[in-house]
Amino acid sequence: MTGYTLTRRSLTAALLAAPALAQATPAPATGPIPRRESMDHHPTYRSVDVDGFDIVYREAGDPARPTILLLHGFPSASHMFRDLIPLLADRFHLVAPDLPGFGGSASPAQGSFHYSFATIAQKIERFTEVIGLQRFAIYIFDYGAPTGLRMALSHPERIIAIISQNGNAYDDGFGAVWEPIQRYWRDPSPANREALRAELGTEGIRRQYVHGVPDPSLISPDGWTLDAFYTQRPGVDEIMLDLFRDYRTNAALYPDFQRYFRQHQPRLLAIWGKNDPIFVPAGALAFRRDLPDAQVHLLDTGHFALETHAREIAASIAAFLSA
Repeated sequence: MTGYTLTRRSLTAALLAAPALAQATPAPATGPIPRRESMDHHPTYRSVDVDGFDIVYREAGDPARPTILLLHGFPSASHMFRDLIPLLADRFHLVAPDLPGFGGSASPAQGSFHYSFATIAQKIERFTEVIGLQRFAIYIFDYGAPTGLRMALSHPERIIAIISQNGNAYDDGFGAVWEPIQRYWRDPSPANREALRAELGTEGIRRQYVHGVPDPSLISPDGWTLDAFYTQRPGVDEIMLDLFRDYRTNAALYPDFQRYFRQHQPRLLAIWGKNDPIFVPAGALAFRRDLPDAQVHLLDTGHFALETHAREIAASIAAFLSA
């Protein structure tokens, strides 16, 4: 299989396919990469070489303000934060990378890059070093949770707070939809691998967006359409199936994540779509076992809570980090 990397022109077109719904305050042009010279609320779209690996990212806000590293999940990319970023950019510095193999970041062929959550976390950790982030909060969603929490294990001193939006760290959080994936963990047969391929199709991706949303007409098709575009590029399906299998290594690390919570007591806000069949509300409530002061808010929506509750989530983050 050959890898696939977006050209600058096709990346721009893809990003324009998912416009922000929230209005940002007009601002003057930004300063040179990598630092921003002004308190600009409008995101910029950049890429950076991370040890020979191209990482695409969005950035907004004043770097002198507290930084939030926004880590997306499967099968999405940094565009999932398109509504949230303008709502917080007047108070925070926001950085949202596309994880390796996702969105516009490099997607080398399997034989030339080992796709695992360990390597993804290592690349994103190096990304933060390359662009000069020293201490920051992490917003962890879905695959972004094991990515960010592996980084926290590696460098706990860098993490000032955690916002978990349907980002799991407990066995309690696994919904029934994980059964075929867990079967694949136990028996990585071709048949069990093939049984998961439907989750990579447009309908499987759309279902993640609309399941559990009381009014699905509120969900813009932009998100799942762009996710389907990225996921259905040549070779990416096999990368995603590899990561389904590798997620077992995250579950094996859950005791380590929980030990980190107990030992370091990071400030944590868990704000979840309570109707999510993938990571169920018990996973949000479980944080309080190790972090008694954790804030837990359950919203009447599904897995991709930002699609319907970006303003509520932004308000909760602002209050949480400003307290």
